[in-house]
Amino acid sequence: MSPLSGIRVVEVGAFMAAPFATMQLADLGATVIKVENPEGGDQVRAIGPFTAGHSSPFARLNRNKRSVALDLKSEPGAAAFRRLVQHADVLVENLRPGAMRKLGLGYDDLSPLNPGLVYVSASGWGQDGPLANLPGLDIMAQARGGLMSVTGMPGGDPVKVGVPIADLVCGLYGALGAVSALQARHATGQGQHVDVSLLESAVSFAIWEAGKYFATGEVGGPLGSAHQSTAPYQAIRTADGWCTVGAVTPKTWQGLCAALGLPELLADQRYADAHDRHGLRHELIPAIERVTTTRTTADVVAALDARGVPCAPISDYSQVFNDEHLEQRRFFWDAEHPEMGPVRQLGSAMRFSATPTRRGPAGPLLGADTVEVLRECGLTGQEIDRLLAEGAAAQSPTPLEST
Repeated sequence: MSPLSGIRVVEVGAFMAAPFATMQLADLGATVIKVENPEGGDQVRAIGPFTAGHSSPFARLNRNKRSVALDLKSEPGAAAFRRLVQHADVLVENLRPGAMRKLGLGYDDLSPLNPGLVYVSASGWGQDGPLANLPGLDIMAQARGGLMSVTGMPGGDPVKVGVPIADLVCGLYGALGAVSALQARHATGQGQHVDVSLLESAVSFAIWEAGKYFATGEVGGPLGSAHQSTAPYQAIRTADGWCTVGAVTPKTWQGLCAALGLPELLADQRYADAHDRHGLRHELIPAIERVTTTRTTADVVAALDARGVPCAPISDYSQVFNDEHLEQRRFFWDAEHPEMGPVRQLGSAMRFSATPTRRGPAGPLLGADTVEVLRECGLTGQEIDRLLAEGAAAQSPTPLEST
């Protein structure tokens, strides 16, 4: 048994936020039914690189899911979708606000059919407000949400976070909102609408910036890899690359000075406090790097580790995906796909001692489970055949076995 075994989720998602939310729910054991347009499905299916003609990112982002191909713009397809929702606990969608309502599939339309339905809507700017109807992608949320104002080097060009962080965390908030609403349903018997946005997800990260602004009125800016208020907490040059260090407590500051042979810095009272060291970074970091640039990254990390100073090398993803620590913890695993073969997966960040996360198939073929799922919802063979004949539904010719 996984934590969400027995929970049934319907996804109407594309690209990142909704699919990432439902990936979390699927990993936790929920049955996730991904509803896609028969004409091509989720746009991520068309994004490479490709293996055996299938999108590598799609196969990872949509693992543990079943695919049903329905044309929601057709009345027969929408009617079949309503049947799906009547058997669901959660619906997650990330279409433009109002798009589901125009199809007659908004929360107010579906809640009377299933009063316990938890309906999660993810969007760029939220379901209301002056920006609601504008298109909103991750980079726009990072820009308007302030992240790009504090990312990068001082005086440099605007830089976004290297991964689509607003999209991904919006997905995490969506999943958290779903399980929270399910918990509330235990008490009330009623579902509810959960509204999550990329913008508010991005702004929610600004813990240090809010602390500074609301206390002093000071507006933060880009600091490279440095911390907002303490030092040394940043990337440091070595003879053959970089490592990161976080010596911000008295004990770790003493450890850094001992490990690197810098007793003069420890004796300098100007550096006694981490906040004061932050204000003197312009001279402190070069003093540290005069030593670290004469030693390899491995040597510096080993010396700091021996003194209990938090540190780490800066790894590229070829190193990350072959990391011995992650391998020993069995973080990576292979999901089977009928045409791609084994598809290496990133593990779930949640580890349960009694109810492990699910490790099932890779992202499904488009429409792989259409007939099976519609039968589970009570449609007859004749009704399903009519949907297929009318083009309101589609089925993959080589269905992926679901778990």
